[in-house]
Amino acid sequence: MAIELSFIWAGLIAFAVLAYVILDGFDLGVGILFPLFPEARDRNVMTNSIAPVWDGNETWLVLGGGGLMAVFPLAYATVLPALYMPIILMLLGLIFRGVAFEYRFRTVRWRPLWDWGFALGSAVAAAMQGIALGALVQGIRIADRQYAGGWWDWLTPFSLTTGAAVVIGYALLGATWLNLKTTGALQEKARRIALASGIGTLALIGIVSLWTPFLDPLYFERWFAWPTAFFSAFVPLLLALCAAGLWHGLTHDKHLQPFLCALGLFVLSFAGLGISFYPYIVPGALTIREAAAPDTSLFFLLVGAVVLIPLILCYTGYAYWVFRGKVDPEEGYH
Repeated sequence: MAIELSFIWAGLIAFAVLAYVILDGFDLGVGILFPLFPEARDRNVMTNSIAPVWDGNETWLVLGGGGLMAVFPLAYATVLPALYMPIILMLLGLIFRGVAFEYRFRTVRWRPLWDWGFALGSAVAAAMQGIALGALVQGIRIADRQYAGGWWDWLTPFSLTTGAAVVIGYALLGATWLNLKTTGALQEKARRIALASGIGTLALIGIVSLWTPFLDPLYFERWFAWPTAFFSAFVPLLLALCAAGLWHGLTHDKHLQPFLCALGLFVLSFAGLGISFYPYIVPGALTIREAAAPDTSLFFLLVGAVVLIPLILCYTGYAYWVFRGKVDPEEGYH
């Protein structure tokens, strides 16, 4: 039971993290794109497009982080000290971004300041998420079941590259979201930005994908040794299909297709990470089984998750359904 429950929980936490990335990614992307849309009217439409869902999207971050602490306490206790700085900066970015989002509607004199706060908070949060991911992928030194590295081990060329990849990728999600939800000149400009950020995202995915196998022999074996190479080969093939769908959608005035294809790029990149990591939760240091809490804790928490996760999915789906369609520049959603 312990083995089964630990892997079930690993899947649930992976799902929560993926849900956060693809849902909160596009509204962080909208914030990242703010400096490219200087007109107040455009910025109001952009914020109105995410206003009904942006705070609910962050529920998944709480679920993923809280679940990791409760279900895999050893992983939490070793990873957190290694990533204190990027995690703290990410949280500060999310907090400042949330405050700026609310305050920009309540002032005229200081609105430009809060607009920049919204953009900066979004960019910092996205960059720190990518840097933390890169630091985790490149490996965390653990000795005697505790972090044995230095304060600045997270800051490397690889982690900075993954940070840039996440920022550009979120900008792509934000641009395709605006293409889906807006009309007129704003939509046209978002489509052009999506084309540029799509090229940047694919280029950085390629760089990180080629770099990663040489960070650890485990990664290299997963991607190039038989028989795992057979299954791993499907990821780049599907990425190519998503890239083609993204290009076709943006160049043929499709609205939903580019957004779905951009989400597909993130889902497949996440799947690639899963292939590289499994069965480790801290790459090369702690497996899922080793880091899991006792059986009784896993079962008790799973009972709560069985109730909680469907509820979150239901109200999230309902919110997106209610606020479907385009955003009217004057009145909000149609």
